[in-house]
Amino acid sequence: MLQIDRRALISSLGGAAAVAAMTHEARADAMEDALHASMQPEAMHAEPEGMENVPPPTVAQLDAEITTRSYRRGVGGLFLNTKPGGKVDHLKPLPAAPTLIDFFIDRFRTNQHCLQSANKAMHSGADEEIILACFLHDTVQALIRTDHGWWGAQLYAPYVPERTAFAINYHQALRFYPDKEAGYVYPDLYRHTFGVDYVPPPHIQAAYKYARNHKWYGAARMVTVCDLYAFDHSKVMKIDPFLDIVARHFKNPKEGLGNDNSPVAHMWRSINFPDTPL
Repeated sequence: MLQIDRRALISSLGGAAAVAAMTHEARADAMEDALHASMQPEAMHAEPEGMENVPPPTVAQLDAEITTRSYRRGVGGLFLNTKPGGKVDHLKPLPAAPTLIDFFIDRFRTNQHCLQSANKAMHSGADEEIILACFLHDTVQALIRTDHGWWGAQLYAPYVPERTAFAINYHQALRFYPDKEAGYVYPDLYRHTFGVDYVPPPHIQAAYKYARNHKWYGAARMVTVCDLYAFDHSKVMKIDPFLDIVARHFKNPKEGLGNDNSPVAHMWRSINFPDTPL
């Protein structure tokens, strides 16, 4: 599992007293920076190991910190660098008719997270529609993080099996609700991210109730079970084991994603060309 050297991190921040005086947002940023330094951007999904003695914030405390940032937390990861003074990088141009794999490699910022999630699904005996859902489930966060289950399902609906899109959609709601029988527990990470006293809003509660009684509940639940919140730092997953599954179940348009005049083509163009000003 990916771990942070707690003593080294606290020392680098000026000692225990300095950490205690930091805002919860500043602590979270410091934790994320440490994760970034030790792995890939997708490490933001990892549990805050080594910071177990730092209490999670309340919803009110997180709300009070909104005006302390120059960005909103729901913005897509492709569009900003959250580090103080951080700059975005030049992006590699995609082919004239880009495929899903082109986007996955050169635009999405959750590659290792999604690959390790899909790998867990594969080794758990999940079928290919669920493996594909795990492979794709958080990739839309390059565009937007807020309600990413709905955004992700919409982004992929024209190109994947209906059950895969369902699993992507409802994993967002189900992740807030433990299911002991399925092997899913509420992540400690969420207490730091959403607040220790967080209660899901009505649309999430309604989505959970709907999905819980749906014939495909197990598909969406499997995504949450495989939605890793910690990583094996010694392992870097390659995309190769999933290429055949993508080829069988993802319908790449011949014109290329973003050029096929589908209802979601504009979303793919936004991910392809994030520097377009208007």
